[in-house]
Amino acid sequence: MTGAEQDRREDIRTDQDDKAADVIEQAESSNALHRLHAEQGQSPWIDFIDRDLLDSGKLEQMIDDGIRGLTSNPTIFAKAVASGQYAELVSSMSDSSPEAIYEEIAISDVGDAADLLRPIYDESGGADGYASIEVEPALADDADATLRRARHLWERLARPNVYIKIPATEAGIPAVEAAIGEGISVNVTLMFSVEVYERIARAYIAGLRRAREAGHDLSKIASVASFFVSRVDSKVDKRLDELDTRATLEARGKAAIANAKLAYESYGRIFGGDEFADLRQAGARVQRCLWASTSTKNPDYRDVLYVEELIGPETVNTMPLDTIEAFLDHGHVERTLDRDVDGARQAIREIEASGIGMDHVTDELVAEGVSSFQKSFDELIETIESKRAELAPA
Repeated sequence: MTGAEQDRREDIRTDQDDKAADVIEQAESSNALHRLHAEQGQSPWIDFIDRDLLDSGKLEQMIDDGIRGLTSNPTIFAKAVASGQYAELVSSMSDSSPEAIYEEIAISDVGDAADLLRPIYDESGGADGYASIEVEPALADDADATLRRARHLWERLARPNVYIKIPATEAGIPAVEAAIGEGISVNVTLMFSVEVYERIARAYIAGLRRAREAGHDLSKIASVASFFVSRVDSKVDKRLDELDTRATLEARGKAAIANAKLAYESYGRIFGGDEFADLRQAGARVQRCLWASTSTKNPDYRDVLYVEELIGPETVNTMPLDTIEAFLDHGHVERTLDRDVDGARQAIREIEASGIGMDHVTDELVAEGVSSFQKSFDELIETIESKRAELAPA
């Protein structure tokens, strides 16, 4: 064998080794989260943030595992503060108000999370890689105050891959339109009804038109519409249990998924039709549906029910840690979101025929959601105040 032939064989062997390594790497990365995005066009996010997640490298590992975005809320921050993760910051700001301390915690954590997610944002052309920060729930019924706060948070974070969370209340809807019009990317939260979802989608479109008139680059503005899932079943199932008939018991566990499927049908009609056509041509992004509250509250239901049954393109599913781990362990990946939409419509009709009005249910859920977030925020402020008093002598 000549030296040249030996070199060629070595080159072939090296090339084969490289290809084998690529196959192994692809197999290792082809977990359920990666497949959600690669095969079905759905982005898995994590519904959690704290300083330990950021400093320990856990978030980076989760990004490697397929997580493509992150949301935050006051409940999670309260637990993190109580655990002592922010003792140094609280101590250094002992002369500041609890609200000011909270803002520094949230800005720091969400900013750092956005920085870790920035490669996904860049690689996806701005489609993914977002971290969300919430406007305080006390402002939920004040459109002007919500908009001012959204501006403040947007300016402080000064990153393109941040969402400002605004609730889908009566005051929140015009605030969403105005914020989008100013080029602020928004995560519209606390959505339960299809009717409200459609109003939010059209507020986003109206906001984009205002942004275009103001000269903003539409491709840099993004939004998700966070449609809450499991809480719908929790409330409807309770009422079905009270009726206690064979028909109502068989209807348990169907309302939430049916409700979300009908919202996704509206999404397809609004963003796939004439209402959005000119904006799409101008470079605007669709407002993706985000499935929130996707942990299973009823132990009788499959622990990945609200992930497996809501898989479809141009959507996001934001999951708590336990649900992510369960889905990685035994989740099935196949398109389900637009399957049997007529069956979803029938399921809602049957629930309403039993005397349960879905509009009444969703109105209650919005009010309870705002109240719950306000309670969590109050507890967060109280926790910060307690920690500040504890650390002040030091």
